[in-house]
Amino acid sequence: MPVSLPPALDRCLDVLRCPTCRTCRLHPDDGALRCPMGHNFDIARHGYAGLLTGTRATSGDDAAMVQARDRFLSTGAYAPVREVGARLSVDAVSGQGTVVDVGCGTGYYLAGVLDQLPGARGLGLDTSVRALRSAARVHDRAAAVAWDVFRPFPLADGTADVVLNVFAPRNPAEFHRVLRPAGRLIVVRPTGRHLAELRGQVPAMVTIDPAKEQRLHRALNPHFEAVVTEQLEYSATLSGLDALDLVAMTPSARHVSRADLNDGGVLPDQVTVSLLATAYRRR
Repeated sequence: MPVSLPPALDRCLDVLRCPTCRTCRLHPDDGALRCPMGHNFDIARHGYAGLLTGTRATSGDDAAMVQARDRFLSTGAYAPVREVGARLSVDAVSGQGTVVDVGCGTGYYLAGVLDQLPGARGLGLDTSVRALRSAARVHDRAAAVAWDVFRPFPLADGTADVVLNVFAPRNPAEFHRVLRPAGRLIVVRPTGRHLAELRGQVPAMVTIDPAKEQRLHRALNPHFEAVVTEQLEYSATLSGLDALDLVAMTPSARHVSRADLNDGGVLPDQVTVSLLATAYRRR
């Protein structure tokens, strides 16, 4: 039986483009999306559209990482992170608008923005089909599409009022292309102090490059200029299971074994959450 077109995905069809043709619009056809040239893309029964073509990306979060993220985010420990992204987004959009979350994961941050923008619609892009299952259902105005951030986005030029990028890879040229002239790019990234207590206890965790800010500036500077930057830093209380999930939901999960966690002794019951959130405008 064909999958019906989710209402949130239906509302985003005008901004989507065939990833093969690059310019053709997509329309629903018997449980799939099809372009006038006959290229066909499935709509998963979980509600997201699978637009990835060719070689599949392999870097997306697996089931265990997504489950750990769902558990951890449900504790509210990262609620202030969601709030700062939403606040900067609201400053960029009045009333109706389109919010594109690149590297959306489970859609936690996109849902936070849409909660503050009752007239807006959201579209999340991610490679992880496990995460997209959640993102497609995280909010009644949020659609989700399987896509690789490093490829040209399956979106028309100048369609987004906000591009949201929270703890995710970046594609500055595509951010610039899909944003409206007055749109805003919101980038949230960790500082060197982020989760310092946990990294000190578990040395196998992925470290934060000290030159990260300089690299970000070099990558974005040809396309964007910063409007405002907010620094967010606070202490989050963790249970033992929370700390395990915090490790397991990040790329560190691919480098840290259960033995690494056990060898580290008791995990910290508090960690520093430290990040920078910047709103950029197009050059």
